[in-house]
Amino acid sequence: MGKRLDFAATGRNGDAILEVLRPLFGAAPIDVLEIASGSGQHAVHMTSALPNVTWWPTDLDADHLLSIDAWRQEAGGDAIRPATRLDVTDDTWRRGDRPAGWPRAFDALVNMNMIHIAPWAAAEGLIEGAARALSEGGLLYFYGPFMRDGEHTADSNAAFDESLRSRNPDWGVRDIAEVEAAANRYGFKLERMVDMPANNLSLVLRI
Repeated sequence: MGKRLDFAATGRNGDAILEVLRPLFGAAPIDVLEIASGSGQHAVHMTSALPNVTWWPTDLDADHLLSIDAWRQEAGGDAIRPATRLDVTDDTWRRGDRPAGWPRAFDALVNMNMIHIAPWAAAEGLIEGAARALSEGGLLYFYGPFMRDGEHTADSNAAFDESLRSRNPDWGVRDIAEVEAAANRYGFKLERMVDMPANNLSLVLRI
């Protein structure tokens, strides 16, 4: 399998995420920026099912970047672009600077299973940069575990949150209200929430 990583959770949640994104993405050609692409499996899964999508994967981890490009090469074609190293806490991203070759603006930005395993500054940086990277009416999508009104939605999420915070006190399951408030500061509005398998949620916001 070479440099390709295979994350079991990514494989399990791909179809459920696809069913949320499919109607949001429509049928016209669109450019989608993925923050924290991980193994690269989502890029392959989404573009194989959605031929109108060009997927721009990013990550901070060197092994993930290698894996993304290995999955991309295996998939072939141009629907998945080469992986880009991106740190959403960096000022260049937050102020809207773009790597050479990127589109002037993206139609959607997606982020799966990251903001709970990163400092809150990463979520804030992601949102600030997204406001500058997306076209008017652009879509911002989060997937993962979330709290509602300060309460966990399942005992398993509470245990997961405790485990995360024991590993790093800056990590933890985020509250929907906290994410929404940060997004509102940059012009995003929460459009809908979708209950997902395994006590996860999809958050759909637009600018």
